[in-house]
Parts: sequence; C-alpha cells; structure tokens
Amino acid sequence: MKIALIAAALAASIGSAAYAQDTSPDGSEPAVGFEPYVGILGGYHSLDRDSEFGSVPGRAGMGGALIEGVAGVNMPLGPVFVGVEGNVAKGFKDIDWEYGVKGRFGARAGQSGLIYASVGYQWVNGRKGFGDRSDMMYGVGVEVGPKDIGLAGVLGEGGPRLRLQADTYDFDSIRPMAGVVFAF
Repeated sequence: MKIALIAAALAASIGSAAYAQDTSPDGSEPAVGFEPYVGILGGYHSLDRDSEFGSVPGRAGMGGALIEGVAGVNMPLGPVFVGVEGNVAKGFKDIDWEYGVKGRFGARAGQSGLIYASVGYQWVNGRKGFGDRSDMMYGVGVEVGPKDIGLAGVLGEGGPRLRLQADTYDFDSIRPMAGVVFAF
C-alpha cells in the first residue's frame, strides 16, 4: 500500500512538473497554480464493534459526533486536480480528538465544483477505555461552489463551497461529514 501511495505521488509530481511548463492561453503566466482553502465540517464517526478501533470488551462500537476544521491546498492540472489536506476534529461521546492528513485527487465539476477521492492517515484519541488508535483512512467527496448552484452573482468568483464527504478505516467505520469550505 505504501509503495502504491509513493508511486501515485511520484506520478502526480512528474505530471505536474511537465504541465507547469505550459503557459496560459495569453502566454502571460504559468497554467498551474495553487488554491489554498480552509473549512469547517460537522458529522459523526461510527466504528464497528468488531474493528480494531471499536473493540472494547462489553461495549458497543466506538462513535460520536464531530466538529472538524480542515486546511489544505489544491493544485489544478487542467480538468483534474491533486491536493493535500490536514484536519483536526473535536469529538463528543466516545471520541475526544481526531487529527490527520490526506492526499486528494479528483476532477473539476462545473465552474467551481470538485469530485474527489482521498487517502491518508488518521489518529483517534478515545475516551474512557477506548484508548488511542490510528490507521489509513480512505474517502470520497464532492464540493459544490456558488457558480454551480446559481449564486455566482451574489458571491462572485470565489466564495464558499458546500462539501459532502464520507471516509472509512478499512471499511470498519463510516465517517460522513458536511460543511463549508472557503477557497482563497
């Protein structure tokens, strides 16, 4: 798995380096840029009782509501993009804190939307007997921007994007999240 991640990162960097040498249609600037963003999301993390995360004798699986802050950067490569994102989440009930980092890759949808898949590493600090755990996390998501929902005249070019995503630890958990992301 680690070799596949390294190979994917290498392939993305080689492709982006070649693409970065191209110029915009008017020839004035490079066609590749960086798009930083921050966001706030809410959701729920439910870990199966039989998973390595939820296994506590005499207890149901671990879970709880989350409020999460994210920060990252995307690098557009024409109709697709690659990016990296960090997160910190405050949990309620069985989860105290979660934090992690992941790579994202996907396609642009419409004028300001994104459809993506992600892979990374997530740490979970549990409460009362659940302890701390960490593992690879996989996910999918979509972001819908103001142009895609008819608000370009109100919010302009940038503005917030609505994000919906779902992550999992080796298909032993589900972590649906929704919120707002602000691109710069």
